Amino acid sequence: MNIVIAAGGTGGHLYPAVALAREFLRRDPHAGILFVGTARGIESKVLAREGFELRLIEAKPVMGRGFVQAATALLSLPIGIWQSIGILRRRRADLVIGVGGYTSPAVLAAAFVLGIPRVIVEPNAYPGMANKAVGPFAQRVFLAFESAAAAFAPSKVRVVGTPIRRAFFEGADAPPAPRSQGRMTLLIFGGSQGAKAINSAMIEALPDLLDMRECLAVTHQTGDADHARVSDAYRRAGFRAEVVPFLYDMPRVLRAADLVVSRAGAMTIAEVTACGKPAILIPLPQAIYNHQTRNAQIMESAGAAVVLPQTELAGPKLARTIKELLQDPERLTRMSARSLGLGRTDAASAIVQECYALTGGDHETDRSVGARRA
Repeated sequence: MNIVIAAGGTGGHLYPAVALAREFLRRDPHAGILFVGTARGIESKVLAREGFELRLIEAKPVMGRGFVQAATALLSLPIGIWQSIGILRRRRADLVIGVGGYTSPAVLAAAFVLGIPRVIVEPNAYPGMANKAVGPFAQRVFLAFESAAAAFAPSKVRVVGTPIRRAFFEGADAPPAPRSQGRMTLLIFGGSQGAKAINSAMIEALPDLLDMRECLAVTHQTGDADHARVSDAYRRAGFRAEVVPFLYDMPRVLRAADLVVSRAGAMTIAEVTACGKPAILIPLPQAIYNHQTRNAQIMESAGAAVVLPQTELAGPKLARTIKELLQDPERLTRMSARSLGLGRTDAASAIVQECYALTGGDHETDRSVGARRA
């Protein structure tokens, strides 16, 4: 089967698509996988490392832009559709998957014109505009959260969770208990492009964490723009830290972490809970529909995370929260167990199973494994 996946822009859109691609290949090593994206997203640097082919089309974001930019983006849509039609014909696509973001509408519209089976994946608690726009053209809508179901036709909806790569959970039935002695590992990241507010707060927190310097190892993803500034701050403070612009091997570093400080995007929450990690969550205040705050509140209500709103974020408060958690192994253990209890690892399998049913593959067609209708 030849599968074309429209995904990119941010890690929250791209990595669920990578998880699906890997699940298709796990079931059928001869499946053809092609990604469609743009030159402006992270897909151009990530997919080459992941070993997947990428084709580029003309597509621009609409949400969060001024009137002129939004109008320009809408005017570019016919070009993207025409390019997508050519790609789908040349690829002889059997299935098209859209994972939100500004690439999906053109590719899904092209699949509709050509009569190719098409599905969309929505990882957020509140669906984005792109997926709502193409929902009427899709034959299946796979959701991470029940709360997103109202935006789509009930007959199409399957609530399955967020697809994550098997590397996050394979080879371990449960995460290791946090260490009460020896070096602890703190993982800090702010999404695929980093987060300047988190970077700045952590720099401000370093003087208050000096007494933990010898027992704390830090991995900090900064984004490209802030890498030099953050690296220099750790060096001057004398901390042992791995400071990188981007984390390509997130499964490895996340499984090794005792505590995570991060944003609260849907992909981040899915990966953190799959690994059963306790977290300090700092939701992006500008997130469309405030979905990161909703994600973070679910984690906090379950006892798996502490939420620090960005409006209250300051170095001393962040340092105090980190120390309180790392110096309380019993609390970390409880948070880890509750985080793991929120995790779901069968979403990719459920989606792939349903896709084979939709396209007439040799799979059960009456129900979705691990999925439920909204």
